[in-house]
Amino acid sequence: MSIIRRFVDTLGFLTRLAPARVIPEEEMNRCMAYMAPVGAVLGAVVVLPFYLGLFGSAPWIQAWLMVAANIYLTRGLHFDGLADICDGVTTHAVPERFWEVVKDSHTGAFGSMGLVMMIVGQVLLFHEMAVVGAFGAILWVFVVGRGVSVWLGYTVRHLARPGLGKLYIDGATLPVALWSTAFTFLIGLILAGPLTTVCGMLIAGIAIIPLHKLATHVGGVNGDFLGCATLLGELAAGLGFVLFL
Repeated sequence: MSIIRRFVDTLGFLTRLAPARVIPEEEMNRCMAYMAPVGAVLGAVVVLPFYLGLFGSAPWIQAWLMVAANIYLTRGLHFDGLADICDGVTTHAVPERFWEVVKDSHTGAFGSMGLVMMIVGQVLLFHEMAVVGAFGAILWVFVVGRGVSVWLGYTVRHLARPGLGKLYIDGATLPVALWSTAFTFLIGLILAGPLTTVCGMLIAGIAIIPLHKLATHVGGVNGDFLGCATLLGELAAGLGFVLFL
């Protein structure tokens, strides 16, 4: 029962698909093990209506609605992290200033540009995948995003800053990272095929290297880094699929 409870807790924290509740601090780090499965559930909910034929003659509308559903169901959590990192990275030469910008609730020009690029990129990729009916591959995109964030968390655990993000990042142990990778790879083989799986995960791994370098330079990492990694992973998985169209 503890496994089910922790999965539901993680689902409720990261999405609107389960009731949100206060999770004891000592339990927060256990949630990292459920990130990739949560991505699978989120992806299934986002994709199912369109797999069943909703707006079947209008793949652009399908793509736009899937991105909108992703934003709504995650409460924009990861997009907020992306915007914060994009704003902060312009001042990363001075670590203190970087963290001041990241903590600022306002979104600046670079954060806005990052959001536009990400949203437009997802719409374009989901369209290309919807045109060929690859809804399983779209579902997998959400798994990759969360699997990648676990790996980033594992590689920067020693840099975690105090706060909610640290409670999660502390749970990104090597066994959890390996489990997340295995789960992501297996789901990819089933839903997206071997070429897409290998290519998408490779691109995702490359995509988070700059985040790792940034975290090292500014001497810390928080939940915004995980959110940014999640979206970069989603984008990478889509690119891995489209590469073989």
